[in-house]
Amino acid sequence: QVQLAESGGGLVQAGGFLRLSCAASGRTFSSRTMGWFRQAPGKEREFVGTISWSGGNTYCADSVKGRFTISRDNAKNMVYLQMNSLKSDDTAVYYCAASRLVGDPTREDLYDYWGQGAQVTVSS
Repeated sequence: QVQLAESGGGLVQAGGFLRLSCAASGRTFSSRTMGWFRQAPGKEREFVGTISWSGGNTYCADSVKGRFTISRDNAKNMVYLQMNSLKSDDTAVYYCAASRLVGDPTREDLYDYWGQGAQVTVSS
């Protein structure tokens, strides 16, 4: 079993940056694909990015590509989402998620463990 806890959210001005962290418990963390999703008010949860178990492969949604970067430290059981050049459209609750399945990492149903979410608010 894996437990996930996000931190690092907050209020930032447009153009600013934040780094979200996701702390994971459980011995299987290093074998899991990790993903970041977000849910804006009144909208469905959407894919933000993903990182392979080794950290060697990352992929981000077009809406954040070039601005957001995902990384992980398996020795510390941590995953990070570096968010630069933030826009008001990035305002959302951000979730990290873990999966042991093989498949499309942009799909929510690939992930079997989720954190409680971290609020990110970008003021214009």
